[in-house]
Amino acid sequence: MKHRPWRRTAIYIDTGRRKLRNYRLAGFAALLFVLASLVSPARAQSTAPNRPVSVAVNYRARMDVWQWFAAPPESNTYSYLESLLRIGVAQRIRHWDWSLELAQPALLGLPDNAVSAIAAQGQLGLGGTYYASGGNNSDPAAAFLKQAFLRYNFHDTDKNLRVGRFEFFGGMETQPKNPTVLWLQNNRVQQRLVGNFGFSNAQRSFDGIDGHYGAGTRDLTAMAGRADQGVFNMNGNPELNVDLQYLAFTQSQWRQRLLWSAFGIGYHDGRTGITKTDNRPLAVRQADHKNIRLGTYGGDLLAAVPAGNGNFDFLFWGALQNGNWGELNHGAGAYAVEGGYQWNQVATAPWLRAGTFRSTGDNNPSDNQHNTFFQILPTPRLYARFPFYNLMNSQDTFIQGIDKPAKRVVVRSDVHWLQLTSGKDLWYQGGGAFDNKVFGYVGRPGNGYSSFATVTDVSADWQATRTLGLNFYYAYAAGGNVVSAIYPTGKNAQFGYAELVYSWGLKQTAAAK
Repeated sequence: MKHRPWRRTAIYIDTGRRKLRNYRLAGFAALLFVLASLVSPARAQSTAPNRPVSVAVNYRARMDVWQWFAAPPESNTYSYLESLLRIGVAQRIRHWDWSLELAQPALLGLPDNAVSAIAAQGQLGLGGTYYASGGNNSDPAAAFLKQAFLRYNFHDTDKNLRVGRFEFFGGMETQPKNPTVLWLQNNRVQQRLVGNFGFSNAQRSFDGIDGHYGAGTRDLTAMAGRADQGVFNMNGNPELNVDLQYLAFTQSQWRQRLLWSAFGIGYHDGRTGITKTDNRPLAVRQADHKNIRLGTYGGDLLAAVPAGNGNFDFLFWGALQNGNWGELNHGAGAYAVEGGYQWNQVATAPWLRAGTFRSTGDNNPSDNQHNTFFQILPTPRLYARFPFYNLMNSQDTFIQGIDKPAKRVVVRSDVHWLQLTSGKDLWYQGGGAFDNKVFGYVGRPGNGYSSFATVTDVSADWQATRTLGLNFYYAYAAGGNVVSAIYPTGKNAQFGYAELVYSWGLKQTAAAK
């Protein structure tokens, strides 16, 4: 019998050929459990008041401008407009709450010549990615079902069970009361491995079931689901043959100045007709029609330590992986270490931070091992604000400064020194499976080099009113040997955008319903 190390992981259990793959059945079983709990003698707060139907509208418009690394004769300089409208309704009825949300994305002015005929040069920025995924349709895409779920809330507010279609954000199981720890969780931990790819225009949802069991400063979160289409494909309705199981335990300590968690993630990609992205020769990859089955397990630690006129912050995040990458055995890992100091007694609360990240790469494309860290289904732009790379086969040393020159304005600037962990592996880009036509990650050869790029950026986010936000971003990348070997006529790139976000919510009256 072939040795399969992923069978030993505590967070990913495969019982042979009888593995559960249809999460609608799991949702139905969970629904029966909830119905049973309604008639149990222990039900509390059975007279909780009903709440009126609430309506929420979120609209985002963004103008993107790209100057990709030069790849003549294709166009590496272009702009396009993204538009995303999300309309949702929700209601709480005693122990239950339900939510229904539609999304309608649109893309205007996509470039039709931003995909190079040279395979190594590939798509010249996300404009080329959107065009390759759906063409340059000037008409808005049809609305699709973004979320539709039913949730049962037990007698404590932090205990619930949800079934249906929903967004899921790994690493965001709690809401820390300490503002420094909360910022670290929201900006430097959540969605590293599982997220909704919120920067993309169609984004990502899951069909499945999840639950939270909170007890004071502790939380246990579990989720099992199947990823839906979306992200760069404007039709987010279909399910993909991509399954995820997620389990995390989180605890806050030391007056909520310290937060730690441990997590485990099981991942299965059954799209066997799609060529995998890795550093093997194309013919070898095309002949590999076996599933991907991976286990990822790790944890993180966040801390805010009062000192003088401010706070020191500290972050550690790490993960290990094993399993099967098609015909290959998989073993990989990654870690991040960060720290900083914020001057809280200064009017603008300046915050200076620095850190390093490293993930494993694959040094031998000819053996039976796959050692490239796999980022699963993340929101990559949280950790790569200039989205021409991600956290696979990557080393990132950075400094960042954050300041609040006005009450509703946040300015941030980063400098990142990027390298490939293995020059025999690929330069990876993307955020995971999003349809049944392509793998979801793309890769360009390292050509034996490790020097990748230096990225400098600046952003300004202005919450102009309670409902209206304006965001601006600009980045410049100076490519190293990895980039110049692929784009010899121009190894520098620029990216920027201006974004408007409008959010509105209204509680309907009984007459309006």
